[in-house]
Amino acid sequence: MDLQLIMIGTGSAFAKQYFNNNSLWITDRYTLLIDCGITAPMALHQLGISIGDLDGVLITHLHGDHVGGLEEIAFQFQFRFGRKLQLFIPEKLAEPLWNHCLRAGMEDAQHSSLEDYFDVHLLKETEPHRIADGLTVEIVRTEHIAEKLSYSLIINRDIFYSADMKFAPDLLTRLDEERQLRLILHDCQLHGPGIVHASLEELRSLPEHIRRKAWLMHYDDDMESFIGKTGEMRFIKQHQRYAIDEQGIREI
Repeated sequence: MDLQLIMIGTGSAFAKQYFNNNSLWITDRYTLLIDCGITAPMALHQLGISIGDLDGVLITHLHGDHVGGLEEIAFQFQFRFGRKLQLFIPEKLAEPLWNHCLRAGMEDAQHSSLEDYFDVHLLKETEPHRIADGLTVEIVRTEHIAEKLSYSLIINRDIFYSADMKFAPDLLTRLDEERQLRLILHDCQLHGPGIVHASLEELRSLPEHIRRKAWLMHYDDDMESFIGKTGEMRFIKQHQRYAIDEQGIREI
C-alpha cells in the first residue's frame, strides 16, 4: 500500500467550519496521528475512525489546536482499550507537555507522568526516527511564537510538513535543494501580513518549482473564496484520503 494521508482537520486555530489542523499518516500496519487538537476526537468520529485504531501520535508544539485532544485520547486508551498509545515528541517538549498542558487534568495517585499514560519516544533534532516500516520522521526547529519551541517535520526524507511556522523561504529552498522535495504541506494565513504563520502573499513569492509542490493547510473558514487565487499552490481537503508515492500526491 502507498503511504496514505487523511487531514482530519485543515482549519486555523479559530476556524469553525474546519477542524484543527491534524493529520493521519497510514501505512500497511501503522496509523500515526500528527498533532491532536481539541477537535481531533470529534474529527475521527465523523470519519468513522475509532481512537483505538491509532498506533501513535506525534506532537509538534503545545498550542491547544495541536495538543488539546490528548487527554481524551489517553483516557480512552487506558479505560476503554487497556493499552498505551505511542507518543512521539521532541525531547524538549516532553516536560512542558506534562507539567503545563496535561498534569492538572490527568495526575492522580496512580499517574504522575507522561509515561504513565503513553509509550513515550523522545525525538532529537536532525535525527531520523523510524516510526514504522515505510514511515520515518525528522523534526526541524522552526519559528512560530517568540521564545516557544515549535517543530516542523520531514517525512520519509522528502516530504516537508510545517507545523505552524513563520515564512522561511531559505529553509524551504535549502531543503528542496538537499532533498529534492516531492511534496510540501504548509500552513497558510489567508488574510493580512504573516505574523506567526506564513501568509498567502509570502508563499506566493516562493520560486515556481517550489510552489508547484506546495499544498496549503491550516486555513480560515473562507478558504473557498481563495480558490483560484493561490497560483500553482493548491488547498488540501479536509477528510479526503490521499495516496503519496514517488510521483507526488493524488486523491483516492
